[in-house]
Amino acid sequence: MSEDTATEIRQFLLDSLTEMNYSTEDIDDDTALGPAGADLESLSLAELAVRVEDRFGVRFDDDEAEKLASMTVGEFIAAVAERRAPAAAGS
Repeated sequence: MSEDTATEIRQFLLDSLTEMNYSTEDIDDDTALGPAGADLESLSLAELAVRVEDRFGVRFDDDEAEKLASMTVGEFIAAVAERRAPAAAGS
């Protein structure tokens, strides 16, 4: 994953959280998205997933959506970048 890709995804994630009225002040790559960190509820996690899917052209299935709460910001960024890479290479 290129640093530019990670930076773009991270910035989009932080901007989205801000728009969803979450504080991003203490969020870094080691922050969990769920209750142990950023404290996103399941509905907010679903909204975040949809925003990322729309912006980056990636998809999370229902099983994965439930796992988002246990992911850290860094793991989420890596998952988005990994799904995005084949699509970006083909364009």
